[in-house]
Amino acid sequence: MTTQIPVLEKIHSANDRIAAANRAALDAAGVFALNFMASPGAGKTSLVEQTVKRLANAVHVGMINGDIATSLDAERAQLAGATAVQINTGGDCHLDAVMLSQALPALDLNTIDLLIVENVGNLICPANFALGTHHNVLIASIPEGADKPYKYPGMYRGVDVLVINKIDLLPYVPFDMEFFRKGVEILNPGVTVFPLSCVTGEGVDAWIDWLRAQVKHA
Repeated sequence: MTTQIPVLEKIHSANDRIAAANRAALDAAGVFALNFMASPGAGKTSLVEQTVKRLANAVHVGMINGDIATSLDAERAQLAGATAVQINTGGDCHLDAVMLSQALPALDLNTIDLLIVENVGNLICPANFALGTHHNVLIASIPEGADKPYKYPGMYRGVDVLVINKIDLLPYVPFDMEFFRKGVEILNPGVTVFPLSCVTGEGVDAWIDWLRAQVKHA
C-alpha cells in the first residue's frame, strides 16, 4: 500500500506563514500593499507608472517587480518616481511569500505609504501563492478577449479588485463586455471594478481616488 504525501499542501502552508509575517511587517510600518497580477502585456507596469505619477505629491510609492529576467519594469517605475526593487525568479512563473520577504528589507518601509508588487505575468501560478499584501489586483485588458474569466477561473475568483485596461481599444477590437462582466460576476460577485485606459487617462481618476482612500485608512 502506497503512502501519499501532501507536498503541495505543505508548500502552501509554509508560504502562508511567511505571508502572514510579511503582512505584519507591512502593517507595522503603516504600508498599504497591492499584488498586481495579469497576463503579459495587459498593462501592469503602465498602471504602476500612472499611479505613481498621479500620487506623487501626496503618497510615496514603493514597487517590487517580479520577472523571470531583466529589470526593465522596475526601471520604468523608478523613472516614474517610485522606489523600486527587482526580483528575478530565474524561471519561476510567480512570486511567493519567501521572495517577497527577501525583497522587503531592500526598501525603507517607514518612508513608503503604498507598495505595489508587480507579479510575474501569467494568469495561473500567481493566483496560488499569498504574498502578504492587503489586496490582490487583476489587470485585464481588452485585446486579451472576453473569454478570460471562463478560461482562468482561479485567477478571477481570487482577486479583490479588477482593472479593465485599454478601454480606448473597444471601438477597434472585438470584445463582448457583457459576456466578460457576466463571467466575472459568476466567479466573484461584487468585486470592485475599474474600467480605464492608461493611454488616454479615461477612468484613471476613479482608481486613484480609491487608492487614496485605502492608503489613508491604512
